Amino acid sequence: MKIAFFDCFSGISGDMSLAALVDAGADRHYIEEELSKIQIEPFSLEWKRVNKKGISALKMDVILDPHSPPTYHRHYSEIVKIINSCGFNDRVVALSSAIFEKIAIAEAKIHNIPIETVHFHEVGAIDSIVDVIGVALALDSLEVEKIWSSPVPLGSGTVNCDHGIYPVPAPATLEMMRGLPIAPTAYSMEMTTPTGAGIIAGIVDEFSKGFPSMIVETIGYGAGTRDLPNQPNVLRVVIGKTDPFIPKYQVPHQEIQKHGHLHEHEQHHKDHGHEHSHDHGHSHGHDHSHDHEHSHGHEHSHDHSHEQEHSHLRNQVQGRFRMIEQPHSHSHDHSHTHSHNDLDSDHDHQNHKHDPSIHGECTDIPPDLKQ
Repeated sequence: MKIAFFDCFSGISGDMSLAALVDAGADRHYIEEELSKIQIEPFSLEWKRVNKKGISALKMDVILDPHSPPTYHRHYSEIVKIINSCGFNDRVVALSSAIFEKIAIAEAKIHNIPIETVHFHEVGAIDSIVDVIGVALALDSLEVEKIWSSPVPLGSGTVNCDHGIYPVPAPATLEMMRGLPIAPTAYSMEMTTPTGAGIIAGIVDEFSKGFPSMIVETIGYGAGTRDLPNQPNVLRVVIGKTDPFIPKYQVPHQEIQKHGHLHEHEQHHKDHGHEHSHDHGHSHGHDHSHDHEHSHGHEHSHDHSHEQEHSHLRNQVQGRFRMIEQPHSHSHDHSHTHSHNDLDSDHDHQNHKHDPSIHGECTDIPPDLKQ
């Protein structure tokens, strides 16, 4: 599954989101071509590379036509018509509509009016509309199936808006973040805009303080307008895939030891027809299933005092991964004896022969047992 993780350590806005997604690999040509379908007033997109506290990030600005005065106020119903009439694919329509719906619901509650009559101010401007639809197009371009986000810092202080001086976070922003995790910040400024909060509330599926289990593919940085004194004012977006085999890569070292390995002495016994197991108690059982006792009278011992580096490369290749175990040492001292009673030897040795290729040639057979 393709996923996107929004790392909002410096907050989030619409233009930061779109820039970060493009920086992470979204098709800019596709986005611009689709956005050109919005025929409400002329605009263009400007992309530039900027540096934010040592991090190279992509900055995106919506440039308005100076000869065409922009419209800053639009009703929610008008924006819905724009989204549905431009010929975007179903997924882009669904994502864009989900973001604007969250903003409209919050505004309706704050102003105590029906959602159909909500009148957007800053969010109704062409740049906010482009930001929202552009984010939907970018996610569609990247084929993202699930969206994660970190807790979101909202900021503090006050902000000037169309209604006057409002507290930060703005009432609509805080309303949209109800039930969602927010993060503290030392900055007395707006860290998350209403459009940014609409993106988080409208389309994010899961929240995580750290990165979710994923295979990272691309990383994008979208720059904000302001410069923060002690941290980069960027939104980081990480694109990757979930992998059902990730837990299998995290095998504890002791678990690997417990399952036993095919050591050289084990191979030696397999070559000689001896089946024995190592349960680290070293119990060697040789089961000759005969209805009689017989004497072989031979004794052999294996002194495996080997202490060598076993560099086990467990080539668990799942996708692109190989898990490499660290070298470790085993020291085994095995001594075992074949002792068979000669008191009951009334069986036919013609039918009970020892093949040297299986047990090895025994050179210490007493003379009275040689045939």
